[in-house]
Amino acid sequence: MADPYANNVYHQGGDDSYGTYGEGGGQDGYGYQANYPPHEEDTASDATEGHDEEDQLYEGEYQGIPHPDEVKAAQRATRAKSRAAGSAVSELEELSEQYEDIIEDCGHGRFQWTLFTVLGLALMADGVECFVVAFVLPSAEKDLCLSNAEKGMLGLMVFLSMMVGAFLWGGLADKVGRRRCLIVALAINCIFAFLSSFAQGYGFFLFFRLLSGIGIGGTVPIVYSYFSEFLQVDKRGEHLSWLCMFWMIGGIYASFTAWGIIPRYGWGFSMGTEFQFHSWRVFVLVAALPAIASLVGLTFMPESPRFLLENAKHDEAWMILKQVHDTNWRAKGQPEKVFTVTHIKAPKTAEDEFIEIQAATGTAVQRWAVRSLTLCKLVLRNVASLLSAELRFATLFMAIIWFCMAFSYYGLSVWFPDMIKHLQHEEYESKVKVFHRERVENFHFNFSLENQIHKEGEYIHDKFVSIEMKSVQFEDSLFEDCLFEDIRSTDTVFENCTIRSTVFHNTDLLEEKFIDCRMENTSFEHSKHGCHLDTVEDNDVLIYLVSFLGSLAVLPGNIISALYMEKIGRVKIIGGSMLISAGCTFFLFLSFSQSAIIALQCLFCGISVAAWNGIEVVTVELYPASKRATAFGVLNALCKLAAVLGSSIFSSFVGITKAIPILLSFAALVCGGLVALRLPDTREKILQ
Repeated sequence: MADPYANNVYHQGGDDSYGTYGEGGGQDGYGYQANYPPHEEDTASDATEGHDEEDQLYEGEYQGIPHPDEVKAAQRATRAKSRAAGSAVSELEELSEQYEDIIEDCGHGRFQWTLFTVLGLALMADGVECFVVAFVLPSAEKDLCLSNAEKGMLGLMVFLSMMVGAFLWGGLADKVGRRRCLIVALAINCIFAFLSSFAQGYGFFLFFRLLSGIGIGGTVPIVYSYFSEFLQVDKRGEHLSWLCMFWMIGGIYASFTAWGIIPRYGWGFSMGTEFQFHSWRVFVLVAALPAIASLVGLTFMPESPRFLLENAKHDEAWMILKQVHDTNWRAKGQPEKVFTVTHIKAPKTAEDEFIEIQAATGTAVQRWAVRSLTLCKLVLRNVASLLSAELRFATLFMAIIWFCMAFSYYGLSVWFPDMIKHLQHEEYESKVKVFHRERVENFHFNFSLENQIHKEGEYIHDKFVSIEMKSVQFEDSLFEDCLFEDIRSTDTVFENCTIRSTVFHNTDLLEEKFIDCRMENTSFEHSKHGCHLDTVEDNDVLIYLVSFLGSLAVLPGNIISALYMEKIGRVKIIGGSMLISAGCTFFLFLSFSQSAIIALQCLFCGISVAAWNGIEVVTVELYPASKRATAFGVLNALCKLAAVLGSSIFSSFVGITKAIPILLSFAALVCGGLVALRLPDTREKILQ
């Protein structure tokens, strides 16, 4: 069977079938210099000047603890021994080991922490995007006159656009570059998030949020692939898990800023009646700040050297690796450390030659068309290769795990706040006041009416002036010679009423609010058409509090999973967390109050985050560099599809039954957890 990675092997020339790191010979067949050359006395750093070598004792020497350098040397010796043992080690694995040796000598320090912060902000922007529409919807539905169908479409579009973005940018990142694609994706997100804050109509707002979501959808698959290729094997699991914390920080940031901005209705302005800029639009702008900060930081970051080596750009890769090495060792006070890799050889692949040959002829438009068409073919071929014999089972297992986890997590994430709203509605309805056969004559209503039902009442020569009617229902009632002036209403209807000689002046009581009513000599003057933002109670702070607590609850799970990712292993963390989360779902039968639902949401989020961290680490480690971002993008797109299905199904049972959402989430989590336990252990696996 042909080697699927044949085009990715680095050739040195001559009889060698792989490239060399460093020049000169080595007994193990390649010229990488593992040890640093001896330095002259005048090259010692100021930090070590005046100290004898005998004084520089390793603090664990007397405890019998090996020095980290000795551990690395032993690991390299083991890898070299396995290479010398025979043909059991493939050329791809040998090249991966060489790259791992270089990353180990570059160390882990200032460069990785800087990149960690920049990429963390991008991941934070993804977390914010998931909350923006949910937070602005209570205000936007009034400001943009949204129907229930339009509100549902807006919420659905967030995940659908992120699904498209994950697939698109993940595939392109393996062919165009991690850094380049991430910059373009974040730029698209920032531009269209900015435009959406000024959109005055539903159509434009939906369109801009769609494009914004497509941009931000590429962050997750690119960020993890990008960062992992700067990490050595013993740091990878822990630091990728720490990176996951930024998604939690994004949720906290979105909740906190929404809580502080949206209820501040004076933070807006208007230009006549055509342009309104309310406080929720200010929040949309503030929500884009993490993406802007990450975009600025990325301009100072280099491309992944592993991607460059995969694409035969060995000189650029060498310079970046040297930059990483020098940055880290200077920060550690050892500038005398020398980057010993002198040359990295890698050939052009057939794909590169194909693009260059065909793109070198014709007009500029023809060349662009050829490059684009060829790029699309390469991306689709890369996607299809995920089902090759070598990756088929890994892709199938990961697809099941991603789908099951996302279906339960996002389904319950919607179900929790919807259940709280349902309980609030039930409590509100239980306090309704019913007035039966009341007769009110020559009375001036100068106080608001709320949560009331008036049946068979008679209102003669009454005035309703400058008041608010909220959840008020008039049934089989008579209004004669009355005046309604400066009225604002919410969920108010007149059903089967008789209205005679009555004037409605400057009110939003339009004809659709009168059901089966008889109008006699009644007039409507200067009616308030359109929608009007309620500046009093439409934005319940509970929605921000629930999201804030749910995001904050994942902190313990994030810390524990990061600390024990290498000790326990990814497989046990994923499987164990999913099975424990499945057991926790049965406590949802006890969710009879708002406080109980909030507590259960915090418990579920705190446990399930460990599974998410493990899933993202394993996804990085199972796939080779040429397919890593593509695989992550496909699986993350499947995750968003599962989120759409889960949220739609779970929300449809709110107020009907708890059993079906609970049983569905339990079954999905158990299925995903059992499949996760069949995954290979990738703790000590070198990235291919």
